[in-house]
Amino acid sequence: MTNLKNKKNIRIRRAMKYRLQFKKLYITRLVVHRTSRHIYAQIISHDNRILTVASTLENKIQKKVIYTGNKKAASIIGSIIASRAIQKGINRVSFDRSGFKYHGRIKAVADSARHAGLHF
Repeated sequence: MTNLKNKKNIRIRRAMKYRLQFKKLYITRLVVHRTSRHIYAQIISHDNRILTVASTLENKIQKKVIYTGNKKAASIIGSIIASRAIQKGINRVSFDRSGFKYHGRIKAVADSARHAGLHF
């Protein structure tokens, strides 16, 4: 149990280090968080206002996929968050992976968001 607690603390510390850099540069960021069952994405401005959100908890997404904790669901989230951001006039963001490794579902969100027209 303590090993799991240390892993989480290390991930959070790694995430905070990058978020401080984003704040100094006044960058809008695409924040991705994952759990074993769901994936969440939100675009946050440099002054910590949430501009748009997408997650696998939405009914529209749950109807498209059988299981919400896989790469297919993550790629759907990436394309949805990108289209919502473009509708609000946001084209350029910085990718904040919240301390998670850049592979699997996190990478699927980033690739589909890029493919949908978001630049980072």
